[in-house]
Amino acid sequence: MAENAVEAGGERFLKKRQVLFLFVFLGGSLAGSQSRRYSVAEEKERGFLIASLAKDLGLSAGELAARGAQIVSKGNKQHFQLNHQTGDLLLLETLDREELCGPTEPCVLHFQILLQNPLLFITNELQVIDINDHSPVFSENEMQLKILENTPPGTIIPLENAEDLDVGKNSLQNYTITPNSHFHVLTRSRRDKRKYPELVLDKVLDREEQPELTLTLTALDGGTPPRSGTVQIHILVLDINDNAPEFTQSLYEVQILENSPLNSVIVTVSASDLDTGNFGTLSYAFFHASEEIRKTFQLNSITGDIQLTKCLNFEAINTYEVDVEAKDGGGLSGKSTVIVQVVDVNDNPPELSLSSITSPIPENSPETVVAIFSVSDLDSGDNGRMICSIENDLPFVLKPSVENFYTLVLEGALDRESRAQYNITITVTDMGTPRLKTQHNITVLVSDVNDNAPAFTQASYTLRVRENNSPALHIGTVSATDTDAGANAQVTYSLLPPADPHVPLASLVSINADNGHLFALRSLDYEALRAFEFRVGACGRGGAARAGRCSVPEGPFPGHLVDVSGTGTLSHSYQYQVCVTEDHRTGEFKFLKPIFPNLLVQDTEREIKESSNCRNSFVFS
Repeated sequence: MAENAVEAGGERFLKKRQVLFLFVFLGGSLAGSQSRRYSVAEEKERGFLIASLAKDLGLSAGELAARGAQIVSKGNKQHFQLNHQTGDLLLLETLDREELCGPTEPCVLHFQILLQNPLLFITNELQVIDINDHSPVFSENEMQLKILENTPPGTIIPLENAEDLDVGKNSLQNYTITPNSHFHVLTRSRRDKRKYPELVLDKVLDREEQPELTLTLTALDGGTPPRSGTVQIHILVLDINDNAPEFTQSLYEVQILENSPLNSVIVTVSASDLDTGNFGTLSYAFFHASEEIRKTFQLNSITGDIQLTKCLNFEAINTYEVDVEAKDGGGLSGKSTVIVQVVDVNDNPPELSLSSITSPIPENSPETVVAIFSVSDLDSGDNGRMICSIENDLPFVLKPSVENFYTLVLEGALDRESRAQYNITITVTDMGTPRLKTQHNITVLVSDVNDNAPAFTQASYTLRVRENNSPALHIGTVSATDTDAGANAQVTYSLLPPADPHVPLASLVSINADNGHLFALRSLDYEALRAFEFRVGACGRGGAARAGRCSVPEGPFPGHLVDVSGTGTLSHSYQYQVCVTEDHRTGEFKFLKPIFPNLLVQDTEREIKESSNCRNSFVFS
């Protein structure tokens, strides 16, 4: 029946199992309580108390530990730890908001709480609060400006901006300038919310009166107290150069694949100047570009070609805003902006993180969760969408859980005697072009249960013994096997009660419980006893979970129920024939010294030989 069940189960698993899991927040059957958002200021020391997790979950610390609570974070780096004695969620390391999130605000770290018995996922968030631990910084200590003496009041001169790694109110807020007899400064915001200064001319300059000016530009953030950074501005007043360079486009927008080769020209900017000679000769340069932009791109000062000098990574930075300045020989300049959009390519294979695995599994287990794992892909769009699958000829199925978690579930009972081990390959494939995949192998062992009865190697045995034999004579051996394993496969032999209660079975024959050796306990007299009948029962020894009797369903004679001292094992019985002969010849059998019933006989080298002088027979088992 077990083999038929396996065959029927095999037909049910012919279809290939595939589960498509989109990276969206899904509510699954294993989803848990409503998610919470905790918060902690950056730079807190290791061990800082974030929250009483046990209290928030309505559990005691002991219940939290008993349910095997785990903190699972996205990626391989863990920022938190769970104190199972107190149920508190603690910092595992000092958090640097700028390192974790850069300019992104709010800075939120996602993590899950995994509970067992029953299985439960709870999605949570930790917001890292910025502190004012960075001052505004200019990339250079000095700026040099050249301004025509006939520049009209109200003219705006762009200045290099400072950078502040903090965010929100702690970021750079405004600029001031001193002294301000000829100028004032405006604070402007770019599209990426960075603030930059513009110098506004309030009073006409006179080169003959004052050919040079020195100003101090101060950048202030909004912290309490505020932090600041300064730069010196040296202004050289020029004679008239009445035309400034102008770009053909005020805004350039380009797209570039993230796997573009180094030294690729991504765009060429172009400007012109109506002046002649040195005043009409232009040179190009980046204008208050960040260190990242200067590492990633190179601008040819003569041609205006912008080349790629660093490999792009869409997952790290997907947009660059680059300001380009064209300056003529007289010091006048024009400005244009280049927006570089990085296009994602499928360059990250899916990742699989195994959270737990159950092995071995008893062969009669019902539907069981074998493994819990999560998948992720750093790419975006179709490049980050994944298909998760296993082989289609296995009694297991993948089920999606909360967010990007899956469970590998046993679907139907197993039969260890048919297959004791399963090697399961989990394949995670993304939907990008070309498709990338990751495979993870899981080995599941099937443990034995006592579900098979012993079977004798022969349906019947014919043993011939001459009368007047020596007591304790080894007259033959029976053998049975059990397809179970371990203690469930160890066979014990015993004589079952005779059908005729007047036959003194216990004084005639004995069997060794361990090896099935049969012994004649006394000398047999053909004239006194020509035939008698017993059955031999074989019981595997490890079935303590079953009833205290063994069924005897097979054999050519009617079966019986026989007690086996409460071990609760399975048995089969068969019948055996013994002939008692009249011939008293010696040398044909090895006679042993007398022994008591069930005593193990050490020397069993010679087998009982058949005799043509057997006239009558009797059956025992």
